[in-house]
Amino acid sequence: MLESREIHTDGWQKIVHFNDKEAGLNAIISVHDATLGPACGGCRIFPYESFEAGLDDVKNLSRGMTYKNAIGGIPFGGGKAIIFADAKKEKTTELLKAFGAAVDSLKGLYYTAEDSGVTEADMETIRSVTDYAAGIGANGIGGNPSPFTARGVWRGVQAAARYKLGADTLKGVRVSILGVGAVGMELARLIHEEGGELVVADVNQESVKMAAERFGASIVSPDEAIAADVDIFAPCALGGSINEASIDRLKAKVIAGAANNQLKTPLMDAGLHHRGVLYAPDYVINAAGVISVGLEILNRWSEAEMIKRIDKIDNTLTAIFERSEKEDRPTGAVADQLAMEIIERGRQAA
Repeated sequence: MLESREIHTDGWQKIVHFNDKEAGLNAIISVHDATLGPACGGCRIFPYESFEAGLDDVKNLSRGMTYKNAIGGIPFGGGKAIIFADAKKEKTTELLKAFGAAVDSLKGLYYTAEDSGVTEADMETIRSVTDYAAGIGANGIGGNPSPFTARGVWRGVQAAARYKLGADTLKGVRVSILGVGAVGMELARLIHEEGGELVVADVNQESVKMAAERFGASIVSPDEAIAADVDIFAPCALGGSINEASIDRLKAKVIAGAANNQLKTPLMDAGLHHRGVLYAPDYVINAAGVISVGLEILNRWSEAEMIKRIDKIDNTLTAIFERSEKEDRPTGAVADQLAMEIIERGRQAA
């Protein structure tokens, strides 16, 4: 039986903890803000070390989705979900259906989609019990958002390399990718095909071996990836890779990757700016995936529209970089302000 309890948290519209012991479900759905529309964001399956760690992550992720959807130009608020489980060992049809029932109980306040540990097939299962699930391909429309996310990040990497390194292309540019899963592997392919040189790291040794074989990438440990002697560091795994322990080890002049919540604390934004490291705000550069999901929900998805939206990521990031330099402010702070301005206009128009 599905049970729920609301966790009242200042600054978040709604956070609900769901349990279904028979199905093995232990999940949190966090809605940060729904000013621009119903919350939209993926579901992550991960064996967090504690309930508090999971709660902190889903709060931060849902807040990031608020900003991401606002800057991405889709009429959705920010939401996210996590399921406490090992996706390889504990994910079952019963668990997924129980999660779908949890989503459905919010009556359209939150639309779910893929994230770490969740596949398009899983979304089909979730969709069998709720209409509030997206990222499911049909007749060449929508589907797995990972390729779109990777393409958007690639465009963002190009924009950052052009702005900071004066590089018209990525040919000869050295990039360290931390995390070569679905998005990181596709990003590696795009960079390789443009002539970039790759360093890769992942806890999954099969993934790094595949990247080495396909793209001639050098392999390092995850701890070494952030300190690699490269031009660009691309975090594409879980968040928090830029933290108090790692920031001084950076050799790259650019941080541009697919991971959410790349900065462990807001202080890292100022720290990177002070060091002269150009940071492409994560929720701006990795927005293509959720834009695809949003357009799918709105029944406005087309390949032409996706290409147009992805190409805008370059322009948006360049505008943020220019404003950051002009105002001598961290890029993350500039992006947050832009997002809040959009949300405030939506609030006033409501």
